Amino acid sequence: MIPLYVQGLLLILGMMSTLWIISVILKNVSIVDLFWGLGFVAVNSFYFFSTNITPAKTLLLVLVTLWGLRLSVYLAWRNIGKGEDFRYREFRKKYGEKNYWWISFFQTFLLQGILMWIISMTLYGINTYSTSAELNFIDFVAVIVWLIGFVFEAGGDMQLARFKKDASNKGKVLNTGFWHYTRHPNYFGDSAVWWGYGLLCLSAGSYGFVAGSVIMTLLIIKVSGVALLEKSLKVQKPEYADYIQRTSSFIPWFPKK
Repeated sequence: MIPLYVQGLLLILGMMSTLWIISVILKNVSIVDLFWGLGFVAVNSFYFFSTNITPAKTLLLVLVTLWGLRLSVYLAWRNIGKGEDFRYREFRKKYGEKNYWWISFFQTFLLQGILMWIISMTLYGINTYSTSAELNFIDFVAVIVWLIGFVFEAGGDMQLARFKKDASNKGKVLNTGFWHYTRHPNYFGDSAVWWGYGLLCLSAGSYGFVAGSVIMTLLIIKVSGVALLEKSLKVQKPEYADYIQRTSSFIPWFPKK
């Protein structure tokens, strides 16, 4: 019999392949971004319904579903109707229209699918190791950490959307609200959400599988999130250099005078 975690990989690859076919028809690779949150909802639900139900697993199902749906709905609201993201347009120019349709499968859809599967090991660990009939202290701490992360991520996205909506803010730096205490409240929030899952994983006794939360945090800070965005913002916004000097890069803290 195929192990459950490998079945999760097959599920994700099937979803990503279907999404890739849709992107080829629409000629818009950006739809992959909308699926990031929903993909975790789908694979976690698969793990959940493939194992015996416990309070911790039910709690995880609620938390992952709320997080994933919120993220995908927000990205859909932000991106739909605005054409393909500039990153993918640049790739189309680089590889050419005749080649990019198949290159995009390996470069974007397959890559994100494998990353999703690897990171989902934390969700898998909770769903396969949790056996207790009641929640414990660590579970409640996990919920608090998740709530802090969810508020920072959703609140940061909302504040940024409102800021960008005002045309007079073009070229300016958002430094109010959550952005007064960290340069990346949404990325900090995303990481905290995953450490909420990580604590649930530790509580279930699945220590090795918490690596999924570690990998997600490293990706956010070092690869696709903070590092990549800061590189472009330093060029686009002259005020950003001063903002860097005053404001914490990731973990919220009081700004320097």
